[in-house]
Amino acid sequence: MNRKPVFEGLVYDEEGNPVEVHYVGSEPCYVVQDPWGMAYHIPTEQVDRQVLNYLQTLVEGHEDQVLETAARFLGQEDPAALAMLRDQLQHLDRYMETLLQMGLPEDARYMLGMMGFHVVINHHGEVVDIHLPEATEEPPDPEF
Repeated sequence: MNRKPVFEGLVYDEEGNPVEVHYVGSEPCYVVQDPWGMAYHIPTEQVDRQVLNYLQTLVEGHEDQVLETAARFLGQEDPAALAMLRDQLQHLDRYMETLLQMGLPEDARYMLGMMGFHVVINHHGEVVDIHLPEATEEPPDPEF
């Protein structure tokens, strides 16, 4: 199965330029240009896993808050929806694998971008920074 980029349109280089996605065969790659014009093709999975792992560390220990916020955001605060969301939080690893296969829907990526979420990578494919939407609590320092 071909993988889809999870954060397409939300990844930038260290100079603030949006990073395009190109395919090398069937493999999606984020393409980062260095200052001399050399294009580096970085498999999207390499970057996406770093971001998803960081986001997972943000969720750990705050599952109830995440569950409540997600349910309210989705307008699904009934017991069945809460149970489904709780199951997804408890099996985040499995859900992440699905995301890596299918990617995020375009409207979800658009909404994340509108809220200020974006990822900064260098030409080695290392995540340098993750900009999260404003929160009331300071997130932990990213350790990539």
